[in-house]
Amino acid sequence: MNIKVKDDFSFKGWNKCIYLTNDKIEVVVTTEVGPRIIRFGFTGGQNLFGEIKEQLGKSGGDEWRIYGGHRLWHAPEANPRTYYPDNEPVEYEIKRNNIRLIQNVESTTGIQKEMEIRLGADSSEVVVLHRINNKTLWDIELAPWAISVMNLGGRAIIPQEPFQSWDERLTPVRPLVLWGYTDMSDPRWIWGKKYIQLRQDPDLKTRQKIGVLNTLGWVAYYLKGELFVKRYDYDKNAQYPDFGVNTEVYTDSDILEVETLGKLEKIPPGGFVEHIERWFLFKVELDETEESIDENVLPLIKSCYPAN
Repeated sequence: MNIKVKDDFSFKGWNKCIYLTNDKIEVVVTTEVGPRIIRFGFTGGQNLFGEIKEQLGKSGGDEWRIYGGHRLWHAPEANPRTYYPDNEPVEYEIKRNNIRLIQNVESTTGIQKEMEIRLGADSSEVVVLHRINNKTLWDIELAPWAISVMNLGGRAIIPQEPFQSWDERLTPVRPLVLWGYTDMSDPRWIWGKKYIQLRQDPDLKTRQKIGVLNTLGWVAYYLKGELFVKRYDYDKNAQYPDFGVNTEVYTDSDILEVETLGKLEKIPPGGFVEHIERWFLFKVELDETEESIDENVLPLIKSCYPAN
């Protein structure tokens, strides 16, 4: 196992980060705010995660900051509950190729977030476990919500359910949820037969978002010859938030977010819920056609550790 770990690592103004690498890929997590993963990419290569420059290195205060990178929220979205600021230091544990980040209990919600990051020994795989603990004295109902802010200029790729003719199936298979500000005619959308794609464009300021129930268990982001893939479980017996979706993408001029959601569950006092994403990173040349995705992306998806 060729795993290297450095704590007290400096990154973009934060001086107490943890750096984790297997010489193929590298991960940087903050401990001065969070839980947050602020960098993911090939060793020495581009950061697939977005960085909000004016917020890098900041900490403290009551204002919620997006920072960039990968974060854990709780769904359904509500303000102020969801927007509790993660501006304080987190506790952490390091065990070989595993990092555990533990947030202080949120003073207004009684929720405590945890994130565990495990790096594969000789592959591009990273397993990220998201845990939400109920530290209140009553039941709460929510879902873990894993959100990755991606670097500028790429595009998200969501697979659609396999096409079936009217003769094969009469019932619906593709739940699609729209927000009040969703404009399906926006040029950033690519509505295909097999895939839905969403471009990030720094010149277009309007917001766009959709949610889908994704039973295929993957979503991807393509940027400058590199493909970031998330794999995650789908439970046919589960209830999911936002009218029953487990995958969402959002964009504006500053960011694009690739989001997955766990099951919506009632959590008793002292209980918790978990949601796991498995990340993979590949070098591949890809255009916007569905034929290119079929030829270049699907074989990579099949090579990934399968979602259960």
